[in-house]
Formats: sequence, C-alpha cells, structure tokens
Amino acid sequence: MVVRWTVLAAALALLNLSLTFVNVWPTLFVRLTPAVSIETALLVLVMVLIRVRIGPPSRTVLRTLGVLWVVLVVGRYADVTSRSLYGRDINLYWDVRYMPDVSSMLAVVAEPWMVAAVVAGALLLPLVAYVLIRWALGCVSDATHDRWARRALTGMATVVLACGIAQRVDARIPEVLEIAAPVTPVFMNQARRFVYELSGAGVRALPPATPITSDLARVRGADVFLVFIESYGQVSWDRPAFVTALASSRARLEAAIRDTGREVVSASVESSTFGGESWLAHISLLTGADVRDQDTNVRLMAQPRDTMVTAFARQGYRTVAVMPGLQREWPEGRFYRFDQVYGAHELDYRGPPFGWWDITDQYVFARLDALLRGRRSGQPLFVFFPTISTHTPFTPTPPYQADWKRILTATPYDAEELDRAWSQPPDWLNLGPGYTQALDYIHTTLAGYLRLHARRDFVMILVGDHQPPAAVSGEDASWDVPVHVIASRRELLDRLLHHGFRKGLSPTTQPLMKINAMLPVLLDGFGEVSSNLAAHR
Repeated sequence: MVVRWTVLAAALALLNLSLTFVNVWPTLFVRLTPAVSIETALLVLVMVLIRVRIGPPSRTVLRTLGVLWVVLVVGRYADVTSRSLYGRDINLYWDVRYMPDVSSMLAVVAEPWMVAAVVAGALLLPLVAYVLIRWALGCVSDATHDRWARRALTGMATVVLACGIAQRVDARIPEVLEIAAPVTPVFMNQARRFVYELSGAGVRALPPATPITSDLARVRGADVFLVFIESYGQVSWDRPAFVTALASSRARLEAAIRDTGREVVSASVESSTFGGESWLAHISLLTGADVRDQDTNVRLMAQPRDTMVTAFARQGYRTVAVMPGLQREWPEGRFYRFDQVYGAHELDYRGPPFGWWDITDQYVFARLDALLRGRRSGQPLFVFFPTISTHTPFTPTPPYQADWKRILTATPYDAEELDRAWSQPPDWLNLGPGYTQALDYIHTTLAGYLRLHARRDFVMILVGDHQPPAAVSGEDASWDVPVHVIASRRELLDRLLHHGFRKGLSPTTQPLMKINAMLPVLLDGFGEVSSNLAAHR
C-alpha cells in the first residue's frame, strides 16, 4: 500500500513539475518551482472520469495523452525561455520563418560542442520527456482503479481548480496555493493570431496613411545620416556597471563632437520592439506608425506610404540605404523607395570575418565614402544605416583601425590585434562585458568618423533600435532607447531642445515619446512641416 501511494505521488509530482518550471536567467536551463499546475488537476479529473464512465483507458489513449502532454511541456519551455532571454513572447505566425536564420547566426559564433549539445537536447529531451510522462500517466491510470485513490485524486484536483479560479476572479483572495500560469492559453493566443491574420482583420486595423512633408530648411545642403545602432538600449545608461565600462569611449565621442565644431542633443524614446526584430523600429520611425509586430509591418509595406525617405527625396536629396546585414534579396525595400540600396554584396567586404555578417561598422562607413565619392556635385545625401557590430552575441568585437584607408584593404588589422579579437568567444552566461565592448567599438568608430570629416556639413541622428535581449538588459527592462542628434546647425538643435531633448550625450531619464512619434518631431526640427503632419503629431 505504501509503495503504491509513493509511486502515485511521484507520478503526480512529475506531471505537475513538467508544467510549472521557470527559466534560469540568462541561460537555456530551467528550475523547478513549488507551484501547482491547473492542467495537471484537469488531467487527473479527466482520467478519473474515463475510469468511472468508460473503464480503464487504452494504450492508445495513454499514448495520445502522453504526446499532447509533451506538446504542453515544449510550449511551457518555449514560453518561459523566450520571455526571459528575448524579452517578449514568440509570435509563431511570423517568427518561425526567421528561426533558421537566427539558428544559423548563433551556430556560427557558438562553440561546436555547444551547437552539438543544443541539437542533441532538442532531439532527445522530448523523447525522454515522453517516456517519463507515459510512465506517470500509467501510474495515475492504475491508481484510479482503487476507489479511495479516486476520491483522493478528485478531492486534490478540485481544490487546485477552486483555488486557481478564485484567485483569478478576485485578486484579493489569499493565495492558499501558488498556481502556475496555465500553458494552454499560450497555444490559444497563437491560434487567435493565425485567425486574426488570415481573416484580413489586421489590414483593416491599419491607421490611415498621412502625408509626410517638410521643407527641410534647417538642414538644407547638409548630408543627413540616420544611423540605427543595433541593441543600443537605455540599459547602457542606467546600469552602473555599463556606465562605468563605457565612460571612456563616450568621453572620446563627446570630445570628437566638440572638437569638430559640432554639438549634440539627446533624448530617450520608447522603441516598438525589444531584444530583436530591428526592422519594426526602423519602419516605426520612418513612417510614423507604431509597428510592434511583424504582421503589422508586412501589412504596412503592402501599401503605398509616405516615409522620411520620400520627404527627403522631394527636396532633392539622394536617398541611400546602407545595409551590411542584408545578405539576400530585399523586395520590401521597394516600399521605402531608396535611390540606392547597398547590401552585403555591394559593400564587397574582403577583410577578416567578424560574427555572422563578417562586415564591420567601421568598414561600412569607409566604404560608403568610397562608393559615393562620384555623386552628382552639390546633391545632398540622406543615408539610412542600421549597424551590425553590436548585434548579439556582441563578440568577437573588431578592433578599431585608426588608419581609415587601411580599413578598406583585405588586411585591415595586424595579426596580433586580430588574434586578440578572435580569442574572445561569447560568454553565454554573462554577455554584459561583450555588450559594453561592442558599444565601446561603435563609440570609437563614430568619434573617428567625425574627426575624419571635421569640415563636412552633415547631421547625424543616432538611434538605438531596441534594448539588448533580456539576457543582457535583465528581466522586466523597459523598451526605451537613446536618441542623439549631432550637428553644427544651431537652429536645428534649438528646435529639438524645444521638443524636450537635452544638451549633451546623456539622454533623458524618461522617454519623451514613442519612437514613431519622433518622426514629426525630427521633421519639425529639420524645417517647416505641413499642416497635415502637424495635426498627426
């Protein structure tokens, strides 16, 4: 008797623990919790009901329940892990298509044994889980043959369900039991997204197109660079360890701004994405629409829209997108109507590889100068450039090359500094040092570029696309990112100060607005905007 009750308790514990674990930040591992699963309570009641009404469940039924339970376990793992490390939940409708690319990117920078371990775990762990769960289901099924066991199981399951329902109906009810968040709603939410998208409701929910115009009087004649710095989040200004590590490179950047006769104003805004999917931040700023998911992004791109790009094109600017991370065709690029798009192929990088994309940010700046050297005399430029050297996992970080002419050659670095850079594999349990090292590199690159073009009249807007993944920024981090505008045009900077920007490189501690709302603010700083855009703001 004691053995049977012990085995039953072990089986119930296994089923419960399989749906109540949480992620161990910032790893792929999990830890067990004392919480209770509502799905386990429902399963127990179903098995009791099957025994009473039909008889002992067949092997086919138990196998089917085992497979379904493994699906729930996988869903639980994906849910807690993605929210802990990535900072948001997964949208299967849109995210699945990018998973092969993300996996390939991480496989390139990870150690071979880590890749092998992840692949082996993905293949073997579900099989091991099925074997254990099938055993536990068999134990519970056998126990329901005993009348007293059925009563005990029914009573325990009823108490769990009652507590779970009561706590959700009224938050003031004390938590007699810690009830874990059920897994089933995760699958229901994914199904709801599929239905919403396939029904066409998403397209109908899009905001109306708004004309985006400005006479650009306050930047007329100057080249304008819109640089999205990958993973540049507010956490780099808020966390003391990051602030200390970046103090020197930020001081060098401020000195370069000051020494070249320029000034900088800064702010903080709320990005439309977190930890990834940079293009959502790009389109939000360039169109003025709040785009927070891939479905809205695709719908928006299927329609003709004015953007910041078209606003500059109307004023005679040559519009250029420099996208070192672009390794394949980009049909969506037609939406923005750039005059020229330079992807990885056009940039023709021949130096040593760094990370998944190989190309370094310093090379892109130097290569852009070379590519545009023969442009039509007097025609100003609007350049859109999303950087990549600060992308997860941040290392190996390329060295900074003070000789900008050498950066364009096939041997941009000495062997010693190259070996030193390559000897820094990512520490997956502590990505913070690699993150600050990568930001240090982009600060130094920007400072060098400003000094290289000390007499050139340009406006540079630096925007963080999103916070780094939660593995770096921490749990429950904000979605805020810094914005800096560097220029020598006092009227432009004064106009931005009027909108709440502050002098210097340090951004505001609280976000001024959402990133999409910054479009009309920037265009107002650049020149006089139309009444339509002013109303939109």
